[in-house]
Amino acid sequence: MFETPLFLSYEPAEVPAEGSGEGFQSAQPDSLSTFLANRCANTAKPWLSVVMPIHHGEPWLEATFESIVEGDARGIEIIFIDSSADDLSVEIAEKYRDRLDIIIHRRADLKPWTDKTNYGVASARADHVVMLHQDDIWLPNRIEQLRQWIDAAPATSVQFAPTAIIDHAGRTMGIWRCPLDAGPVGRDTLLRRLLVQCFVSVPAPVFRRDAFIASGGMESALWYTADWDLWLKLATAGSAIYRSEVTTGFRVHGQSLTITGSRVSEDFEAQLRRVLDRHMTSIHARSRLADASVRINVGLAEAAAGSGWALLRVLMTMAALGPVSLIRYLRYSRLLERSLPRLRAGLIGAR
Repeated sequence: MFETPLFLSYEPAEVPAEGSGEGFQSAQPDSLSTFLANRCANTAKPWLSVVMPIHHGEPWLEATFESIVEGDARGIEIIFIDSSADDLSVEIAEKYRDRLDIIIHRRADLKPWTDKTNYGVASARADHVVMLHQDDIWLPNRIEQLRQWIDAAPATSVQFAPTAIIDHAGRTMGIWRCPLDAGPVGRDTLLRRLLVQCFVSVPAPVFRRDAFIASGGMESALWYTADWDLWLKLATAGSAIYRSEVTTGFRVHGQSLTITGSRVSEDFEAQLRRVLDRHMTSIHARSRLADASVRINVGLAEAAAGSGWALLRVLMTMAALGPVSLIRYLRYSRLLERSLPRLRAGLIGAR
């Protein structure tokens, strides 16, 4: 449980004034629980909380907000946690406060996206939460589908879904699906496949706030694999459903964390192995696929940075699996679905 220490340590630095376009109040609440109590007293409880961890997001934020206002956003609160050194991202958010319920927190002290996400979930008032990063978007059917998913299974811990992969200009490069059948997903099936590779795109799932808190939230040190760790914790402790509708766009571009972070191969490998070591149990013993997946991911990251030898090592690792295991690995990892759109976007091999 992280709720108690989180409420003690992540105090709101600034509280947005009630009403749209009114700037910021300078009041410093005694605790996050006080802040939430004050807000709950003044506004109706939302049906959905959207957590947006922001750091210099101005190149993408207008497209992100425009994708939200295309739907009926009534009853949705947007928790905007900004650690930028300037006001450019906040100024963009302010422009949408007449159309969206945006709660802006300026938190220069919360640099990692994981810390901002934990703070945002702790601040959330809805029972259900989604994450939306500054460079991702919602598709026009997103809000309607979320309502249907939640209404159909309000007690489900996490509901996964596929996503469109888009490039820097918003063009669809491909669809990133999970290796799951639509409907309720058995825990063993989900864990067995998810332990091979994180096949879940951050903006797609909706999860229960209480399940996130009970799981311990996101680990700050896992700058690259915190979402994989979270999905595994939610899968272990609760129920899951896979939805087949594509409702989000996951943007790939040269400055995204998935591109820049994975270029430091030693740290990247340590991130992968840390999650794998944590979740491998006597039931889900370490498998050849999981170990091979780490080597393949590290090799592909090095190859993307221009190493031809790394690509050769990847091919050798894949060949060593044998045809049956290789087919299973390709299915569980969604390697082709994740890599081919990046090739189309011109990111493989870019330094």
